[in-house]
Amino acid sequence: MNTAPIPPSADEPRWLTAGEQRVWRSYIEAATLLEDHLDRQLQRDAGMPHVYYGLLVKLAESPRRRLRMTELARYAKITRSRLSHAIARLEKNGWVRREDCPSDKRGQFAILTDEGYDVLRRTAPGHVNAVRQAVFDRLTPEQQKSLGEIMTIVAEGLQPSEAGADLPWLR
Repeated sequence: MNTAPIPPSADEPRWLTAGEQRVWRSYIEAATLLEDHLDRQLQRDAGMPHVYYGLLVKLAESPRRRLRMTELARYAKITRSRLSHAIARLEKNGWVRREDCPSDKRGQFAILTDEGYDVLRRTAPGHVNAVRQAVFDRLTPEQQKSLGEIMTIVAEGLQPSEAGADLPWLR
């Protein structure tokens, strides 16, 4: 009787090894816990979820604190519908306002208001502290560098370059 292992067929998936499975599950657990940690901190300190904080930061970093909605959706990696809902909530708080794009009748800008900038300025120290405690204070400088390099490789590999890519922020 032949006891040699049968090689996988071309249709067979490349299953994760036990070591790869441990790494993957550790990543998923850490990413989930980190997002929850940051969400709770921002809800407690500013009454907003982490994704909203990221939108305010991107607007604050943009020229004249304004960005086209399509660019903001691309940055946040969310659907335009989800972005529109988020911006509506931020508008209700007085932190963002919308303005029609003069060169494109369908386009809109999201603009960070002075009140939104003040909220961001007050919230940033607590957020940075939460990030530092959760990530950077736990890693050596070498580990920080490795983590940055690894995440850059993963992000670049997942960023589609073809024009017709099915991306959430284009929907």
